[in-house]
Amino acid sequence: MENQIFELQYAMDTFYFLICGALVMWMAAGFAMLESGLVRAKNTTEILTKNVALFAIACTMYLICGYNFMYDGGWFLSGIETTGGIDVEAALAASAENGFDGDSVYSGASDFFFQVVFVATAMSIVSGAVAERMKLFAFLAFAVVMTGVIYPIEGGWTWGGKAVPLIGELNYSDYAGSGIVHMAGAAAALAGVLVLGARKGKYGPNGEVNAIPGANLPLATLGTFILWMGWFGFNGGSTLKLGGIAVSNEVANVFMNTNAAAAGGLIAALIVARIMFGKADLTMTLNGALAGLVAITADPASPSALGATIVGALGGTIVVFSILLLDKLKIDDPVGAISVHGVVGIFGVLAVCVTGGASFGGQLVGLLVIFVWVFVTSLIVWLILKAVMGIRVSEEEEYEGVDVAECGMEAYPEFTAGK
Repeated sequence: MENQIFELQYAMDTFYFLICGALVMWMAAGFAMLESGLVRAKNTTEILTKNVALFAIACTMYLICGYNFMYDGGWFLSGIETTGGIDVEAALAASAENGFDGDSVYSGASDFFFQVVFVATAMSIVSGAVAERMKLFAFLAFAVVMTGVIYPIEGGWTWGGKAVPLIGELNYSDYAGSGIVHMAGAAAALAGVLVLGARKGKYGPNGEVNAIPGANLPLATLGTFILWMGWFGFNGGSTLKLGGIAVSNEVANVFMNTNAAAAGGLIAALIVARIMFGKADLTMTLNGALAGLVAITADPASPSALGATIVGALGGTIVVFSILLLDKLKIDDPVGAISVHGVVGIFGVLAVCVTGGASFGGQLVGLLVIFVWVFVTSLIVWLILKAVMGIRVSEEEEYEGVDVAECGMEAYPEFTAGK
């Protein structure tokens, strides 16, 4: 009987991991739709190509070497087939003798699948921030390094439990990756934007900021809802198991809080934008929902639903001011990715000090380790790519649109032909 219970839990935890991984994979579609909606029509095909290609590159590089850097999981799935949670044979023996204690137990391949889609999410954050002026293959070359080396190494220091050189093990709490995934992606994006420079015409000679509207706000809205849905897998799967009453209740709480935070972030951003601009700014509102999701990701299990709503609302408020501040600093981020995932990611990690009782010092050191590692290594890679192959398209190509220059086709040819 005990063995049957163990085998049932193994099947349930593995299946739950896979379903949550599939939901996180669906976030790739959300990023693609969001970003294609927020760029100009002449740059749509290229941003879509970036998103599908980076997902494939992330999956391949994490398979080749990334998982090994993060978890010592071996090369080309060597050793990944073993159980992710506990040793199967030992658990079966203990189950037969003493009963199964309900620890996490799942297929190692399911763990790999769940982790690899997180890697792709971190890289997707970069694509929107450097949109409309970066060479496609320079971006994809960076994706190789980011997903194969940079992200997995910092992931090993946090979720992998490995010691950081000169520091040791981190006393850092980040349930589903506000810092480990989101701030890391934003740090890489910031380094790229600083090397790349702003889009032509974004900032005037006297410091004025010129709005460059996106071409398809219905797509951007669809992308936000897809990301919102995928986030249930992102946060929910991070419980690492499903079996057991206590864990099932935790999963339900995570889903509830994830949704509440998104709603709180959206409402707060909508209100703040209305107060500041006198209008309901849709792009700020969409980013508010995403900011709420990023903010709660560091600890979606501990707060009450009202507490999660407040955390999300604070994230939605912060993101509006952050986007405006970055524009004043002439840091051109077409989709607001650095603000949503970076600035609010930092807030989310620090909020765990209140919601989850984490140490402020431990959280701060963890954030600094992640940011410094990802930003510095990314900056080095961007500078090497700039020297070797160039990372920015020509001024003429930027004016005509990178769709034609980089992909040889347009997303909306019937509307742009003859321009």
